Amino acid sequence: MRAGITKGEQNLILLEAMIPRNERLYVWCYGADGEKKGNSCPGPLEETLDHAFRHLGGLEKARQYAARPDSKKPLIIGSSIGMQWAVAFEEERAKSLIFVIGPVFYQQPDEKKLRESLFRSYTAKGDTAWIGDLLSAVSQIAVLSYPVFTRYIIMVHNTLTGQQLGLEDLSTSVPEEAKIRENPAGERNRMGVYLAEKALLDMVRQGNINYQSALQYSSGMSPGVPIEGTDPLRQMKTSVIVFATLVSRAAMEGGLSPEVAYSLGDSYIQTAENSRDSGELSALATAMYHDFIYRVHYLHANPNYSHAIQKCCDYIELSLDRKICAADLASLVGYTEYYLTEKFKKETGKSVSSYIRDAKTERAKVLLTSTDLPVSEISNRLAFNTPNYFIQCFRSVVGQTPAQYKKARKPG
Repeated sequence: MRAGITKGEQNLILLEAMIPRNERLYVWCYGADGEKKGNSCPGPLEETLDHAFRHLGGLEKARQYAARPDSKKPLIIGSSIGMQWAVAFEEERAKSLIFVIGPVFYQQPDEKKLRESLFRSYTAKGDTAWIGDLLSAVSQIAVLSYPVFTRYIIMVHNTLTGQQLGLEDLSTSVPEEAKIRENPAGERNRMGVYLAEKALLDMVRQGNINYQSALQYSSGMSPGVPIEGTDPLRQMKTSVIVFATLVSRAAMEGGLSPEVAYSLGDSYIQTAENSRDSGELSALATAMYHDFIYRVHYLHANPNYSHAIQKCCDYIELSLDRKICAADLASLVGYTEYYLTEKFKKETGKSVSSYIRDAKTERAKVLLTSTDLPVSEISNRLAFNTPNYFIQCFRSVVGQTPAQYKKARKPG
C-alpha cells in the first residue's frame, strides 16, 4: 500500500504512532496529482473515506491549496455535510506529498439529515454508490471538538516541518453549509428574534462551543435584516455586516482584546463587502461566528487543565444532548474510570457528575431565555431521566425552578 514512499512513508508511520488508536483519527498521504500513497485507516473503511474525501471536494481543495505559493500553514478543509479534514506538508516549499488528517465531525451527525443532504446534493450527478457506504461508516468516524482536532493538526504540522506553530497560526477554509433563504412575508416575531439574537451573543460572550442548535434556531427565526430593495445580494451583505459587528462586540465583552476583535471584525466585514456570491456570504457568516466563539473559548479555557481533562470538558460541552458518564470520558482519553474521576476532581474541583450537571444547567438557562420550549422538552433535549429530575437538578444549582428562572428574566 505504501510502495514508492521513502521519507513520506517514514513520516506517515511516525504520525500514525503519535495519534492514539482510540481517537479513530487517521493520517493519509496523497501525491500532488491526487494519487493515494498510503494511510493509517483500517481495512474496508479506507476506500469509503477516500471516496468521501474525493466526492465531497476535499482532495481538490487540498491540491489547490498545495499549489498556492503562500500555503505555508496547515489548513482545515470543511464540506457541505460538516465533515472536516486538515492538510499539512513536510516542508514549506516541498509539496510533492500532501498529508491529510481526518475525517472528523465536531458534533455527532444526525444520520437522517445527513442522508437527505447527501442524496439531495449528489443524486443528480449520477454517482451515489459511495453515499450508502459512507452512511454505513458514520459511526466509525471520529467526533472531536474543534480544540482537540486543532491540537492534533498543529502537532502533525510541527512534526513534519520542525516548526513550532501555535493554534493562532492555523488556516481555516470557509465552510459551505449554509443555504440562502428568502425573507418570509408577514410580520416578524420581534420578541422571538430578540431572544434568539440574545442567545447567540451570550454564547459568544461565554465562548460556548455548543452553539449549533442556537445558531440553527436563530436562522429559522430570522433570515437577516428586513430591508427593502431590489438587490438581494446587498440585503445579504447588510445582514452579514450587522451580524459581524454584533458578534465582535460580544467577543470583546467576553474578554477578547479590542485590538483583535476590531481587526478581525473589520476583516470579515471587508470580505463580505467584496463578495459577489450569496452562498459565499452565508458560509462567511457561519465561519465568522465559529471563529469568534472559539477565540473566546480559548481565553476561558483553564490553562491548568491537562490535555486529557480539557478534552473531557470539551467533549461534555459538545455532548449535552446525550447521557454522559465517567466511563465514556475514561474511554475517550484512555484512562481507567477510577483514575479519570480522581484526576478530573483534582483539576476542576468538581466531580464528573457535578460538572456535567452544571454544564447542562447552563445550557438549560440559554434554552429557557431564548426559546418557548416547555420544560419537559428542554429536559428531553438535555437527556435528563425525567422532567422532575431536571427541575430538581436545576433548582439545586440555580436556587430557582426552571419556570421561576424563565419568568424572572422575561423582558418587560
